[in-house]
Amino acid sequence: MNTGKIIQGVFAINKPPAKSSAQIVRDLQKHFNPSNLFAPWLAAEKKKRDRESNNQRQRRRNKHLQVKIGHGGTLDPIATGVLIIGVGAGTKALNGFLECTKSYEAVVLFGAATDSYDCVGKILGRAPYSHITKENVEEALQQFRGEFLQRPPIFSALRIQGKRLYEYAREGKEAPVEIQKRRVVVSELELVEWMEGGAHPFSWPEEEAEQGEQAVAKQILHAEKLDAELGVKSHGVGDLAAGVGTKRKWECVAEADQAGDEPEAWDPRGRGISTKSAVSGVPQPSEVLQHINEIEPVSTTEHATSLNGKPGPPAAKIRMTVTSGFYVRSLCHDLGQAVGSMGIMSQLIRTRQGQFSLGENILEYDDLAKGEGEWGPKVSEMLSN
Repeated sequence: MNTGKIIQGVFAINKPPAKSSAQIVRDLQKHFNPSNLFAPWLAAEKKKRDRESNNQRQRRRNKHLQVKIGHGGTLDPIATGVLIIGVGAGTKALNGFLECTKSYEAVVLFGAATDSYDCVGKILGRAPYSHITKENVEEALQQFRGEFLQRPPIFSALRIQGKRLYEYAREGKEAPVEIQKRRVVVSELELVEWMEGGAHPFSWPEEEAEQGEQAVAKQILHAEKLDAELGVKSHGVGDLAAGVGTKRKWECVAEADQAGDEPEAWDPRGRGISTKSAVSGVPQPSEVLQHINEIEPVSTTEHATSLNGKPGPPAAKIRMTVTSGFYVRSLCHDLGQAVGSMGIMSQLIRTRQGQFSLGENILEYDDLAKGEGEWGPKVSEMLSN
């Protein structure tokens, strides 16, 4: 029996893109289970289980003995950066990290809305964007600083009558009760980089929402109410859901030139309907569905030109520090509306959570592949602090 020191606690890892937070936990278990570092913990856990009664053993959902690991605050598959990890008794401390402040850097790409509020969703609509300037964006950001109410996205893990919101969305059903807005606080918010159209690698997704998704599109885009407020001839929810597949569609929202964790923060999205932009006066649709399916991010190939041959949509990198429950994707979506257009989140990096900061005191994911000789001392030091 291994009688070495039992290592457990909390550390952080730099999550790569294209992996879910749950997959990171599984990857860590794959490396930790056979390791020397966690052999004492496994030995102690086995001894504990051997003393359990038959009833206790039967009640265990996971009867396979492996290192107990959890994460404190989900990151979307397309997101990268700080992911808090609890090991053994450290999993009991994870709830505290859900409540702490977090810092992010995100890229907002203007001119389109998707069902997920990000670049891996399906296009629900497009809007003018040639009028957007760096000054417009900086002005619009003012309304998102401080304390305000934000509505959780329909694609979120919040429970309504015992069922998660994203389950209703996937089934094409409206939530049985109105989703209430929640208080969030943005203590810091700034524009750190402005990118003109055609001068950046970010692009809209190519897939359009299908006709079968029109029930959800109607709920989140408030299509009938929107048409009435804009005085636009109704094209039907199916047309809205299909984006620009038929003549003009969302383009008829304005005659101007053509134009993404977190929703109340990213997860996905919603803030009520805004009939006029805070900056340009262009009416906007407000709530677009978001999803949290674990899917691979689309390639961010350069979007050089729009459909009318003019420069493609501009993008902005923003940096923020926010409270728990904030969805960056929703902020990207709402910022698009605030400048008289639409917006999606094209990139997200969590740079800090609690006392863990990117590039300072976290484990690099690539260290796992280098073997225990590389990651073992680093994880041991972090868990011992």
